[in-house]
Amino acid sequence: MPIKSVPIDQIKIGSNRRPISGDKVEELKESIQANGLLNPITVDRKLNLIAGLHRLTACQLLGLEKIECNVVDYEDADQARLAEIDENFIRNELKPLERAELLLERQKILDRLGLMAKAGDNQHTLKGSEIISPPLKTTLEFAKEIGYSERSLQHDKQIAKDIHLEVKQKIKGTPIADIKTELLRIARAGSKERALAEQAEQALELAQVKRDEQEAQQQAKIAAQWRLRQQELQLQAFKIAMAKREAKLAVKKAQSELETAQALRPTVTDRKPSVNVGDEWMLNQQHLVYCGDTASKQFRNLLPSHAALAIATLSSTWNHDYLVDEARVVAVLRCEGNIYDFCNRTRMPFQYELVLGNLYLCIFSRQSISKPPIPIHIEGVEGIVSYLLNMYTNPNNFVIAPFMGHGEILIACERMGRTCFIGGENPELVSRGIMRWQEWTGKQAEKTGSSRL
Repeated sequence: MPIKSVPIDQIKIGSNRRPISGDKVEELKESIQANGLLNPITVDRKLNLIAGLHRLTACQLLGLEKIECNVVDYEDADQARLAEIDENFIRNELKPLERAELLLERQKILDRLGLMAKAGDNQHTLKGSEIISPPLKTTLEFAKEIGYSERSLQHDKQIAKDIHLEVKQKIKGTPIADIKTELLRIARAGSKERALAEQAEQALELAQVKRDEQEAQQQAKIAAQWRLRQQELQLQAFKIAMAKREAKLAVKKAQSELETAQALRPTVTDRKPSVNVGDEWMLNQQHLVYCGDTASKQFRNLLPSHAALAIATLSSTWNHDYLVDEARVVAVLRCEGNIYDFCNRTRMPFQYELVLGNLYLCIFSRQSISKPPIPIHIEGVEGIVSYLLNMYTNPNNFVIAPFMGHGEILIACERMGRTCFIGGENPELVSRGIMRWQEWTGKQAEKTGSSRL
């Protein structure tokens, strides 16, 4: 394979390249500055880039005018693309979602070239006795060569083929793109709907061959409906995966940030608020705190008319069925001993329940809400609250909390950019919740009113 020094501005970069990693480019810049380019990039005879985009980018940013290239000769664009894909795998710089998509693309190229049946054959052009390019391998052969099992290969194909295109776009750039187990769960969500869509698409192709326009239109409509439903279910699975991940990180992150806040703002923690029944407090013009009966008209009159979520943490009392009319989703946490009695007494429309550690989570809503796949490995009130906020709210949404608890909901809303309307009858608990918020933010709560009798 000849090596040439080529002007950087003459190298052509295809549109289907993987996104550049800024960190990787910075590492390469430092290495190239210290040691020069140790591994030449790979181009074809027309100077189309086959492998080495990060190295090329690093050299460009260093202001180099030329770069050393391995020049290879391929018969067509498909063979060049195969070489590019294989290079990416050999360098082992791929995320699970990228790997799955490239394996599927590799398979499709081999199908086009008709190279599936004869594994290991040399299907390349010869000039005399000279091999222009190395023998192609089936995807399974190649996968085994770089340490992939057949099972791993099948899982990757499932991820690439079965996740809806729109859902893939949502996943890219998120932590879920790095977690193969979650990608598989998403791929398997809506499997029935995907199968029905594929069945309709096959019927559509047959109708088009027969020139039956009416049947073709009908099957196209059916396929679109099932694809949309598949997309919805997979988006829900993706949202659940993100919520689970955020919930697991929530407790550690909250504790770390609180310790940092306390270290940086020691003076705020001394200003403990004096709270009495009937007091209303405003926290940074964002959150509202009420001390009193949160089933009363006084509290209900303070609430927004379109809250996304209400979360009721552990409490011995319940007169709050009204929440289902104030929030789209109501989540209630209960211990094992009183969960069934609670569900029998409440008149809120039940949707589903989950067991999370030693707590029961019940979801109520006037809208139909699907139960997420189980198991969900989340424990502790902090983690559950974070999970619920990720699942059922977006930034700037309103969240109602009729019980202060230890301020878990208030702090989670502050951290995640939600607006919290929270209360409690016990002045000491309310004061502690406000105090925790002050320690967290370094800001002072402001009492805005009192309706004491």
